[in-house]
Amino acid sequence: MAHNISIDNIDELLASGKPLMLDFSASWCGPCKRLAPIVDALDEKYADQVIIGKIDIEEEEDLATKYGIRNVPTILFIKDNTIVDKQVGLCKPAELEDKLKAIL
Repeated sequence: MAHNISIDNIDELLASGKPLMLDFSASWCGPCKRLAPIVDALDEKYADQVIIGKIDIEEEEDLATKYGIRNVPTILFIKDNTIVDKQVGLCKPAELEDKLKAIL
């Protein structure tokens, strides 16, 4: 299961040195719900290589603002504390996995 990311733990996770895949979503978002099992499966597969986290934009408005999130779902791929890729909206599992592999 992916980590729950908050304003309280984001800096610690960024400092870990591992790449991050951050899934910004909302409980009312249909596409977010469809994407959730894909994100969980990637977390299970790549848990030792990357930190995969979920962020509810309504609970973590400060993080959504910090990263300029305007639409959900939005997934950010972060390597060396830099956003290197982004996926907005629903996509195929293989597309998401390819973007994840690119930051490893």
